[in-house]
Amino acid sequence: MATEVILPRLGQGMESGTIVRWLKSEGEPVEKGEPLFELDTDKVTQEVEAEAAGVLLKIAVPEGEVPVGQTVAFIGSEGEDVPEVAAAAPTEEDAQKEAQKETTSSEPERAQEAQEAPQQATIASGNGRIKASPLARRMARERGIELSGIRGTGPDGRIVAEDVERAEAGGPTAPVSAPAPAPTGELERIPLSNVRKTIARRLTEAWQIPVFQLQASADMTRVNALVARLRERDPDVRITVTDVLTKVCAQALMRHREVNAEFTEDAILLHPSANIGLAVAAPQGLVVPVIRGAERLSLTEIAGVRADLVGRAREAKLRAEDLEGGTFTISNLGMYAVESFTAVLNPPQAAIVAVGATEERVVPVGGEMVVRPMVTLTATFDHRAVDGAPAAAFLQTLKESLEDPGLAL
Repeated sequence: MATEVILPRLGQGMESGTIVRWLKSEGEPVEKGEPLFELDTDKVTQEVEAEAAGVLLKIAVPEGEVPVGQTVAFIGSEGEDVPEVAAAAPTEEDAQKEAQKETTSSEPERAQEAQEAPQQATIASGNGRIKASPLARRMARERGIELSGIRGTGPDGRIVAEDVERAEAGGPTAPVSAPAPAPTGELERIPLSNVRKTIARRLTEAWQIPVFQLQASADMTRVNALVARLRERDPDVRITVTDVLTKVCAQALMRHREVNAEFTEDAILLHPSANIGLAVAAPQGLVVPVIRGAERLSLTEIAGVRADLVGRAREAKLRAEDLEGGTFTISNLGMYAVESFTAVLNPPQAAIVAVGATEERVVPVGGEMVVRPMVTLTATFDHRAVDGAPAAAFLQTLKESLEDPGLAL
């Protein structure tokens, strides 16, 4: 009997996901554990692996949003019968689209044509598709008229219903005096992915939290020297400043547990371990993979985990569990020559630190003015969970640990 492929629940609270594309075609052999399709959830786009071996007999849902538990495909032996799949219950978004469609269809066709005029196919781009309104296409199809022989008078040379009627009557396909349409750029529409919707929702939530910021500058002379020595000692493991930042932040959080916190309506939760999230610009949007228990890891171990997470983030191959459980976030824009910035809180976490570029500045040292590599740290705190004094103490510890890494390592 064929095995059903069910849309899995990839994270707590997940109710549905969007199938982006299938990595296998119907009739292809599939091995257990082999990537089967890409699924876009509210946290990440990831590959879903096959739970059985055989032949992909049928794809029940080629693409689109599907509720958790819905059958999306069948795997079995070649030639095996496939049962019918019950249609999934429409999601709220589908219901809204259907209602909007019904409202539109009740209007006169001419009004529909005017509304759909901006949604044009392109012919100038070289894809061979003729610009024509949906109504004009239907009229031409019903009357056996080739669109390629009609000159359009609509926007950007688009064929409209009147052009089809003129062509059928044998008259000129366009007024002789009609001027050539001026070339115009087309508005690009990028549909929102589930990840982008989640980013928008969480950032909106973050702006509703009462926050405050503290800023400090740290001398990175010793951190830079440490990173250089570690790279020289072990060229196979590329230690970065971010790895050092992760380690010293984790140690500071263990010393100031008030910052490694989460505010709830009933209590403030103090986390026992420092799970450090790293803000990464990925193709699907900003994601924050988590290095768990960073206070217990060596710099070499942190570098290995960080390289794996960031690499998979940029290849859109993160798993849902890679993004869960963070207690603190580092956002580093130093590679873009940003001197300093304020990062938006990553709820439900109570703190985030924004790291700017390390740059040479003239600073006083021992009564003299010297040039040192300096970095600006801007920390944002949830004032409901963290007060000013413990927040300042945390930032002071972070500054001291960067200026003398031996204190944290």
